[in-house]
This record gives sequence, C-alpha cells and structure tokens, in this order.
Amino acid sequence: MLALLKLIDTIITLYIYVIIASAVMSWLLAFNVINIRNQFVYSFSQAVNSLTEPVFRRIRQFLPPLGGLDLSPVIIILGLMFLRDFMWEIFTPGGF
Repeated sequence: MLALLKLIDTIITLYIYVIIASAVMSWLLAFNVINIRNQFVYSFSQAVNSLTEPVFRRIRQFLPPLGGLDLSPVIIILGLMFLRDFMWEIFTPGGF
C-alpha cells in the first residue's frame, strides 16, 4: 500500500512540474524569448500542452482568464498539493 501511495505522490509531483513548465513556456513564448519555429521548442510545447490543456480547459469553464491572467495553473497546483497531503493523511497512520 505504501508503494502505491509513493507512486501516486510521484505522479502528482511530476504533473505539478509539467504545469510549471507549461506556465514558463507560455511566458517565454509571449515575450519572444524562445521561438516556436525551433523544432525542439515546438515539440516540447506540443507535449506539455497535450498534457495540461484538457485540465486547464475544465478550470477555464468555471473561471475565465481575468484581465489576461490565467489562474487555472495555480488552482490546479493548489488542488493537487491538497490532494497529495490529504492522501497521505488518510492512508498512513502518522501522516507524512
């Protein structure tokens, strides 16, 4: 059971890193620091967007971007952190 919890915790942590990479990538593209015409940048951007956009879209249905600021990554990260902490509190006797 503990191994399964650690696996789920690792998957949640990796997804949080993917969300952060998505946010950083969008800023770098918006400020023309990196160019989407670069093949590596394009491939990385497509991979990150395919992992994050379905989840972002669900949050954006309820909370559209406010003044150009998209809060969906922040909400998802906070939700995942809560889920991870809640999972450890419920399934392990001593918590963390």
